[in-house]
Amino acid sequence: MATVEHCLFCFETLSATLEKRSPLTLSQVQALWEEYRKTTEEEDQEDQETEASSSTPGGPLRNPAVQRLSDSSPSGSSTPSSSSSSSLEPSTTVTTPASSTNSISSKRSSELTEYPLFVTWNTVSPRTHEHSLRGCIGTFEALPLATGLSSYALTSALDDHRFSPISQRELPSLDVSVTLLTDFETAKDAMDWELGVHGIRISFYARNRRYGACYLPDVAPEQGWTKEETIVSLMRKAGWSGRKEKWGEVSDLKVVRFQGLAESLGYEEFRRWREWVESRK
Repeated sequence: MATVEHCLFCFETLSATLEKRSPLTLSQVQALWEEYRKTTEEEDQEDQETEASSSTPGGPLRNPAVQRLSDSSPSGSSTPSSSSSSSLEPSTTVTTPASSTNSISSKRSSELTEYPLFVTWNTVSPRTHEHSLRGCIGTFEALPLATGLSSYALTSALDDHRFSPISQRELPSLDVSVTLLTDFETAKDAMDWELGVHGIRISFYARNRRYGACYLPDVAPEQGWTKEETIVSLMRKAGWSGRKEKWGEVSDLKVVRFQGLAESLGYEEFRRWREWVESRK
């Protein structure tokens, strides 16, 4: 589902907006990334041959694009956002943190062109490499990826009411995660979902008001919560202020479970790719 190209496209969209230039399209990013990977793979092979012929201990430093091809682990993995704040906004737009990684190829993901999606921006500490949520907004409406990603890349970066808009000088400290959501199912009850597998979206009535919020699949495992703790936390994020032991007494509590894997990318890899793109002009 989510791919490196989707993340590059989000960085490209935000960077171009802040730099007041026209961004590349998603299809252009996908084509250029494929070419970039082939080029860097060839260069890396040459480096390894040179290293072997010189008999120098240890291996050469590898370009991140090549490392993604050769690693046996899922590509693009990174530390997920540690924040768990979420809220419902008008229509189907929601805010929540991002989650895990996915290694499904671009070819397979292109078979479906519309998805519900989230775009998450994190600030990465240069000293500890810890991630702090910087902006995240998504939608449960299936959108064409080309327009959905560009729209929510900017909305989550510039219009998340919990944060000030991201500035151009902040770009080098950021990484981005894209999550595409699938397999929506109505849960039988509040506990009919699996930790680490499902994200959940809840809605309920209390004090003559409807509340709603969602968490993506990795939020509960990140925080070390049980299912009940996750439900209570999510109700709190939705604005409910009742006693936590009374959570089960709210009216019409509905839970929709869903799945979704994310791909993440840091600014440094975007910068390397963007410089390569510029060098071709």
